[in-house]
Amino acid sequence: MAKRFIAIAGNIGSGKSTLTQLLSEKYGWDPYYEVVKENPYLADFYSDMRRWSLPLQIYFLSKRFQAHQAILASARSSVQDRSIYEDVHIFARTLHESGDLDARDFGNYHDLYQTMTSFLSPPDIIVYIRRSVECLKSRIKERGRTYEKNIPESYLTLLNRCYDDWMTSYSLGKVLIVQADNLDLKWKPKDFNYVCDKIESSLEQPDLKFEC
Repeated sequence: MAKRFIAIAGNIGSGKSTLTQLLSEKYGWDPYYEVVKENPYLADFYSDMRRWSLPLQIYFLSKRFQAHQAILASARSSVQDRSIYEDVHIFARTLHESGDLDARDFGNYHDLYQTMTSFLSPPDIIVYIRRSVECLKSRIKERGRTYEKNIPESYLTLLNRCYDDWMTSYSLGKVLIVQADNLDLKWKPKDFNYVCDKIESSLEQPDLKFEC
C-alpha cells in the first residue's frame, strides 16, 4: 500500500482518539495523538478561557506543526488525531467569535498559522467525526475528565458550527464526513468496519467530498 496520511477531525468528545487508535491497530499506521495530558494550559483554559486562550492555541499549534512535519518526513503511513488546520479554522475562530480572543491576538495568531502551514503538504484525507451537541455532552460526561465538566454548551455548539463551515469550504484534499451519533466505534466492530470501508473507498475515488 502507498504511504497514507489520514487526519481525524472532530469536536471535543467526538471519538477522534479512539478512531485514531483503532485505525492504527488495523492498518499498522503510525498514530499521532493530540497532546492532552501533558498540556500545561488545558485545565487553566477551561477555568478562564479569556486569560489562557492565546497560550493554549500557540501550544497546540506548535505541537501539531511538529507532528505534521514528522508525518511528512516518515516513510510510513500515519493517522493524526486532529489536524493543524482545526487550530485556526475551528478553535481560534470560536474563541475570537465568543470574545475570548481579541482581534489583535487572533490576527497575529492567524498570520503565524499561515506561515507555518505554507511549509506543509495536506493529508490525503480528513475524516470528520460529526456528532450532535447532545451526543458530545453525553460522551464528555462519560469519560469524566475533571477539567471538562464545565465546558459550556454554547462553546460546543459554536465549535460544531465552525466545523460545518470549515468542511464546506475545505479544498486542500479529500474529506469524509461521518455522521456518528448512532455509531459506537469502540465497542461495535461493525460500526468501525463500516467507517473503514468508507475511508478505503474515499481514498480510491477521484471525488473530493464524501458523507456517510
